[in-house]
Amino acid sequence: MNEILDAILGFIEDVPPVLRIVLTGIGIMLETSVLIGLIVPGDTIVLFSSTGVTTVLEFIFTVVAVVTGSLLGSSFGFWIGRIFGPRLRAGWLGQRIGEDRWRKADRFVKKRGGIAVFISRFLPVFHSVVPLTAGMSVMRYRTFMSWLTPASITWAFLYVSIGSGAAETYRGLKDSLDQAGWIFIGIFGVALLLLFVIKQVLNRFAHDSDDDTEPTPDSGG
Repeated sequence: MNEILDAILGFIEDVPPVLRIVLTGIGIMLETSVLIGLIVPGDTIVLFSSTGVTTVLEFIFTVVAVVTGSLLGSSFGFWIGRIFGPRLRAGWLGQRIGEDRWRKADRFVKKRGGIAVFISRFLPVFHSVVPLTAGMSVMRYRTFMSWLTPASITWAFLYVSIGSGAAETYRGLKDSLDQAGWIFIGIFGVALLLLFVIKQVLNRFAHDSDDDTEPTPDSGG
């Protein structure tokens, strides 16, 4: 197991840090702006990239890149929704997303307002669709960003910490412990399990919005 992990982590570490960090930020930006997140989750991008973090500066810049990518991508999604609105939803891309996803995201934003924006950053699919539906709603961009920013910072710090922490633990143990690879997998497994539980709770909260379509004051600013 250690040999396999050495090869994987070595491959990631061999990518120049600046290039790796920039590509990570671009990946997060794309997943929220052009809906790549419906195919490749941002979780995977950040966890994979952050295992290559070996210094405090790399950690900080990776978090900054992820936050920046999330803010830019979601902002693009917001303004695409605001400018193209119903035409986007009725077009080819809107059909690919599916009316059921549009309906749930629309009700989520109308009922929860800014809280929907915050929570959506942690949920698959919603984090790609909610910025679009928020742009189509009466929500102000300033309100949208005031909820998105702390959510993006929290999300980035959490995922970069998991990836880099697991990798750093492995590097510290591999020379003295043959089972270091299994410890690495265990850390990832426990972290992903906890994240899964959190996502299930948030997902249930989001889908509760189907019971009520009335907007809250947050939706308007």
